[in-house]
Amino acid sequence: MRRRLATAAVVVIAMFGAIYVGDYAVLRFRAARNVALGKVTVYRYYAIQKKANKVEYVFQGAEDVTCVHALFPHMSYSPCWYVERHTEKRTDI
Repeated sequence: MRRRLATAAVVVIAMFGAIYVGDYAVLRFRAARNVALGKVTVYRYYAIQKKANKVEYVFQGAEDVTCVHALFPHMSYSPCWYVERHTEKRTDI
């Protein structure tokens, strides 16, 4: 039983590694054609706690965030599918 679990774990890790390497290879191919990176507008704001459980919001404006068109994060950038779903950055003070 332990041997099967160990084999299954090795197979899962090998599959994950193969998917990651394949994703990186596709990203490098796209980078050669200048379509690997994208930009998403992210809105930043502070949420300041006040008395009586009230919150004051101070908006800091928008900024463009560079992202990669890939399944996993590569080259110090987050994937665009993740950044597009998290377009608001809240900082609690």
